Amino acid sequence: MEIQGKVKVIGEEQTFGNNGFRKRELVVTTEEQYPQHIMIEFVQDKCGLLDNYSVGNDVKVSINLRGREWTNPQGEVKYFNSIQGWRIESLQPAAQTGNSEIPPVPPVEAFEPADNLNKEEHDDLPF
Repeated sequence: MEIQGKVKVIGEEQTFGNNGFRKRELVVTTEEQYPQHIMIEFVQDKCGLLDNYSVGNDVKVSINLRGREWTNPQGEVKYFNSIQGWRIESLQPAAQTGNSEIPPVPPVEAFEPADNLNKEEHDDLPF
């Protein structure tokens, strides 16, 4: 699954317990009629994926939904859900540099329709 929106919050990396579990939270605000503020967790080696992003960036985040069951000391069973991110991509257009190898493509409006076609010439294309 994927979520697209604007980065609202990027949390600091947190470490829990003696086992070194690491987590970092990202909040993305969707851009729709009723915007949603979706908190996404990046865990362990995925925490570093957020280093190159900042508040205000338009992003697409690939996610997995996770659920777990927990029994509290009183014997009551509780259920928890989480949204875990595993990839993040910028939706910002790449900055144009003067030394790029591929020139930018002109808009379609820049091309004029061909008017010098000979209807009687046949091409040798098989389709």
